[in-house]
Amino acid sequence: MAFSAAAYGAGLSVGLGLLVAIGPQNAFVLKQGIARAHIVTVVAVCIACDILLITLGVAGLGQTLSRSPHWVQWATWGGAGFLALYGLRAFWAAWRPGALDTRGTVQTTRRGAILTTLAFTLLNPYVYLDTVVLMGTVSSRFGEALWAYWLGCVSAAVLWFASIGFLAGKLAPLFARPASWRVLDSVVGVVMCATAWHLWTHFA
Repeated sequence: MAFSAAAYGAGLSVGLGLLVAIGPQNAFVLKQGIARAHIVTVVAVCIACDILLITLGVAGLGQTLSRSPHWVQWATWGGAGFLALYGLRAFWAAWRPGALDTRGTVQTTRRGAILTTLAFTLLNPYVYLDTVVLMGTVSSRFGEALWAYWLGCVSAAVLWFASIGFLAGKLAPLFARPASWRVLDSVVGVVMCATAWHLWTHFA
């Protein structure tokens, strides 16, 4: 089966277009990267989960879910609740005296990093909407070039998470100051709570 550069390019552009956004998952990866805390593990889990979800979407699950909206409501309540709690925790870390000694919401153990990454990936309905539903629905256009489109989407996930995870470490000198961590925690709190509110008001 011949490789289709057009299908690959479409997958890459669709993938980057959906993944490159300041959402809860990306904010968490960025923060772990700045802290240089188990970032290889975090990036690997994000990429593995996205490959799995993209594969399910391209295999046809995306079109099935798009016709069955009930899963959205089920996922929304759990996902929005988790994001709201994490957002409030980020605000607490930004303003509570002494919270910065442990860098607030940064996961400092490998187990904590894995579990939190899985939670941000699998409890956020937007992840399924982007990877399974939207990427999966677009894949129906490519016929025999489906695998090239899939490879483009996977390449986008690998490039994006590796970039924000590993390049974030270069910002570490800036975050040697406690005030910088206060600002970052505040921004993370806003992103988490705003996403949770949007989920409750638009999907619940």
